[in-house]
Amino acid sequence: MDKFELQNRTKRVAISVIGLSKKFPLSQEGKIITNQIIRSATSVASNYRAACRAKSAKDFISKMGIVEEECDETIFWLELIEELKMVNENDELLNIKKEANEILSITVASIKTVKNKL
Repeated sequence: MDKFELQNRTKRVAISVIGLSKKFPLSQEGKIITNQIIRSATSVASNYRAACRAKSAKDFISKMGIVEEECDETIFWLELIEELKMVNENDELLNIKKEANEILSITVASIKTVKNKL
């Protein structure tokens, strides 16, 4: 997989999360979770793009560390949404969660690969 494909995958997750969040209840907790998951999901995409422009291997590792943290946070919010039964679109939620987990795995593997080369 090249960097452009992963850029598109991270962006699609962000777009999917934004679409899913439109179905959340308009309660206080719904608004808070909406804000948090949109921030983390879009951060995965934007920080991965930044990592693609890293100036060194150490810079890449640092930026990918942020991607890892934000992706893990996104998965946390997806799990919370699932457990709270905030949406009826369980297939959509599970597909986003599956993709986020795959992106997290790719991110961790990329960090390990670059660390091993140093």
